[in-house]
Amino acid sequence: MKQLTSTEWIADSLALEAPRSKSLVMTVMGDTIAPHGGAVWLGSLIELLAPLGVTDRLVRTSVFRLVQEGWLTASREGRRSRYGFDPKSLPRFQRADRRIYAAPGLHWDGRWTLVLAPNGSIDGDLRTALRKELEWEGFAMLGPGVLAHPAADAGGLADVLQRTGAAGRVFVLTASRLPGAGSRPLRELAQDGWDLTAVARSYVDFFRQFTPLLAVLREEAQVAQVSPQAAFAIRSLLIHAYRRLQLHDPMLPIELLPDPWPGSDAYEVARAIYRLVFAQAEVHVDAVLRREDASAPGADEAFYQRFGGLRSV
Repeated sequence: MKQLTSTEWIADSLALEAPRSKSLVMTVMGDTIAPHGGAVWLGSLIELLAPLGVTDRLVRTSVFRLVQEGWLTASREGRRSRYGFDPKSLPRFQRADRRIYAAPGLHWDGRWTLVLAPNGSIDGDLRTALRKELEWEGFAMLGPGVLAHPAADAGGLADVLQRTGAAGRVFVLTASRLPGAGSRPLRELAQDGWDLTAVARSYVDFFRQFTPLLAVLREEAQVAQVSPQAAFAIRSLLIHAYRRLQLHDPMLPIELLPDPWPGSDAYEVARAIYRLVFAQAEVHVDAVLRREDASAPGADEAFYQRFGGLRSV
């Protein structure tokens, strides 16, 4: 059976499941534009997304909606439009950046973060909004008005409370097991609070989808067959798929996860592919951005810290 080339893999991947244009714009903004100054001319964004099957019209519609939703800001210079991160949304992009490119394996200190909203403390609409936002941050509802996480991101929690209007209206505390009280081990709360079956299955599917691509890239890398544009398309599709997994993963400490945990294998595949294509992808990104702006900056130092460090590759 003939092995696909990387270019054929891109075409098959897009034909099998074309990513939603607005979501793909978010991926490219976070993975590509953030380390290049955080802003991009519309024409450059259109050129970057074209090989990924996103038309000029879809890019324009997507960025318009992202501005309306508060993710991006727009500015004009003559007839040209420029898009960057809204200051209010920037912390969320930054947390996503740390989450996507960091190795799994957060260790647990045995403590839980609890958010308590007793009856009558907040109205129904706020309670619903708070629960939705905290569940996106990985929290689980353990009982009426009780949300918990064993390794909560303090910055993310503060941001959620501020954005929803719940700051100062709910109780936030940490808790640990009381020795000698005869309680169940607190680690068992993870089994009660989260069903990780779907998350684990998604990681397995990701591993199966991208492992053949890794084999192709390793072979092509030996003969320099991966073009800059193809490398950029692969990097973008890789992070788009991996980011979707991360959004649904509650990011529990390693001690509370099933063993073995397929998220670890998925990370290693994502890391290996990213490290193989990032340099060629950056050639393409720099060329596109500098066609419209000769002073467009290269990737910042934080970019080269992704996946445990890229400079040694």
